[in-house]
Amino acid sequence: MFDALAERLEDAWKKLRGQDKISETNIKEALKEVRRALLEADVNLQVVKTFISEVEKQALGAEVISGVRPDQQFVKIVYDELVNVMGESNAPLAQADTPPTVILMAGLQGTGKTTATAKLALYLRKEKRSCLMVATDIYRPAAIDQLITLGQQIDVPVFELGKDVNPVEIAKQGVAKAREMGVDTVIIDTAGRLQIDPEMMAELAQIKATVQPHDTLLVVDAMTGQEAATLTRTFHEEIGITGAIVTKMDGDSRGGAALSVRCISGQPIKFIGVGEKVEALQPFYPDRMASRILNMGDVVTLVEKAQEEIDLSDAMAMQEKILEARFDFNDFLKQMRLLKNMGSLAGVMKLIPGMNKISGDVLQKGETQLKQTEAMINSMTKEERGNPDLLAKSPSRRRRIAQGSGHSEAEVSKLIADFTRMRAMMKQMGMGGGMPGMPGMPGMPGMGNPFGGGGAPQPGFRGYSGGSKKKAGKKKKKKGFGTL
Repeated sequence: MFDALAERLEDAWKKLRGQDKISETNIKEALKEVRRALLEADVNLQVVKTFISEVEKQALGAEVISGVRPDQQFVKIVYDELVNVMGESNAPLAQADTPPTVILMAGLQGTGKTTATAKLALYLRKEKRSCLMVATDIYRPAAIDQLITLGQQIDVPVFELGKDVNPVEIAKQGVAKAREMGVDTVIIDTAGRLQIDPEMMAELAQIKATVQPHDTLLVVDAMTGQEAATLTRTFHEEIGITGAIVTKMDGDSRGGAALSVRCISGQPIKFIGVGEKVEALQPFYPDRMASRILNMGDVVTLVEKAQEEIDLSDAMAMQEKILEARFDFNDFLKQMRLLKNMGSLAGVMKLIPGMNKISGDVLQKGETQLKQTEAMINSMTKEERGNPDLLAKSPSRRRRIAQGSGHSEAEVSKLIADFTRMRAMMKQMGMGGGMPGMPGMPGMPGMGNPFGGGGAPQPGFRGYSGGSKKKAGKKKKKKGFGTL
């Protein structure tokens, strides 16, 4: 979502290239580009004015660092100010001394509040905290049913009393039920409106006064731009919130909400929604977001995503298979599904420094190639997956796989040839130089790379290759699960 902003900021750095040092004269054009970039990203006007003023002050007062170009020094100043504007550090959720911790979810209708409630519950489950979700939205059709369905997906119970009970009473009884169950955290999903109105605010204030939440989180839509910051300030002034969850950060909005919310409302962004899936919720780290905005990537988040999907015992077994050249198509399929579970290819690649330059068309081509490779592997027999050498020796087997997968025999032959070479390379490298590229795995050095050349440099995921562990929320559903 920050692609356009990042491109415009790069234009600002160009204004300082070839200069000996930052001066009042040469910084004016760079600051003008930064101002234009922020305004086009829908950042609040007051935030832009303050931001530019601080950057100018820091830049003109900065000492010349030996060996550092003026444009590099300016990037560092902008990065530091971006971090400062967005909150400097992650703001964690509150946790009560005596359970349950009560989290109140608020927001307008259509911001993804009910889904964010389930996403937060799943996130807390991964943090080993038990949860109960409470459905108090008795106004929106199917709101309660939606929360129950989401609860079943992530194996988190939902407390509801139907549509004929006062929301305040539902919230009160929900907290009491959580205390009775010994649940660590109770998350209350409240009703939204199409716009702020006195009736909505009065009900929300009454629920808050009754349950005394430890955290009151406002769910705001990144697509609303600087209006998100104004909305957060209004809710804070009338209700008193402790933070915000910004949803739809994976969309094509211009990013102004992320840069404006804290500065205008005074309240931190605690989480961001980065997709429609219930797993797509991330804690908000201002320094990581600043890195993404400035095209520096976000390797820390990438590693965390990988660690969520990886079973270390599987990783060790996989490493042994690689070193002994026993890596087969079953293992390769696990690697592909691991990448898929980490999110879209475009989302993963943008976390790797330098990969933001890859065009959307190329990434789409990579996604297509992954699907084609998976189709070909799925058309193999169990014996063929476990013993790829069978395919290298048998044209009839390759012909059958091509027909079964809907691809040409030449494509199947190329996959097998690339796989055979890759396996030999893996044994030779002995994992000493990082994982070589895999056929059909775009953006990685090696065979089957649709980006051309040597592919993308990879962060050191040594020891982190292998099958996926069972994700939280994918457990077998308990018999009779539903509502309480």
